[in-house]
Amino acid sequence: MRAALILVVLTCTAFAQPSAEVVVERVAAGFHFLNGPTWSPDDVLLFSDTPTDRQFRFTPGKGFAEIGSRAGGISATTFDAKGNMYVAEPRARRVTRTDKKGKVDVVAERFEGKKLNAPNDLVVRRDGNVYFTDPAFGEQQESAELGFNGVFRVSPKGELTAVARWKNRPNGIALTEDGRTLYVSDSDAQTVHAFSLDKDGVASNDRVVISKITGAPGGVRTDVAGNIYVAARNVFIYSPKGELIRTVELGEAPSNLTFGDVDFQALYVTAGKSLYRVHAGVKGTVSYLP
Repeated sequence: MRAALILVVLTCTAFAQPSAEVVVERVAAGFHFLNGPTWSPDDVLLFSDTPTDRQFRFTPGKGFAEIGSRAGGISATTFDAKGNMYVAEPRARRVTRTDKKGKVDVVAERFEGKKLNAPNDLVVRRDGNVYFTDPAFGEQQESAELGFNGVFRVSPKGELTAVARWKNRPNGIALTEDGRTLYVSDSDAQTVHAFSLDKDGVASNDRVVISKITGAPGGVRTDVAGNIYVAARNVFIYSPKGELIRTVELGEAPSNLTFGDVDFQALYVTAGKSLYRVHAGVKGTVSYLP
């Protein structure tokens, strides 16, 4: 496994500090298929090698190390304001929460008496509302029970409700800085949807805000300026109005992305067998921060 520094020259500007050059650093390589990057409250990046069910930690300046594995799989992780870690476990078809003492609780596993498809990505709002996507890809479709691909909400009281029931497959999910808008990528239609969230976290007004994305969109993130970052054939950055304002090419198709480092101005991207860091120059949204 190796690291490399790549200089990518672009002609359009999206980040807070306008520049014709974006530095892209490959910080780790040699894995099977990386996914699920998230910056932890302990100031390290967590990411998973999905085919092997292994989870890794990357510490800037120190490198990476394996920290464990889960038989239920690890598609994505995130945290809440209390520091609890949430994991989408596609093989076990559930979402779990692990507290700081290591105690694991099942947050969502069945809906209307049927097993979930394969939870894929998730985000937690500052008030404790959990949102996750539940598509069925490949062999997962053979064992699907629900009859739809879902976007779900778990309320702070633990109540599971369907935000959306799609024929298409939702993938990435993210919140805006104010927690009032939820973004979900549709890998089949190559779009990103937005949902309005009220003060209790209830979603409404499903609409398409980005369309004609090149490649199948996966992970989604936002920055404090409201820009939307989408992992598809490349990393695409859109304005809050859905206008494409920048493209970052990595040489590998990205699966997911997250903001990190102590200033939250680095965009970490999982792509194929590698982990990249893009020096963004703008602070990203981190949903669990107060």
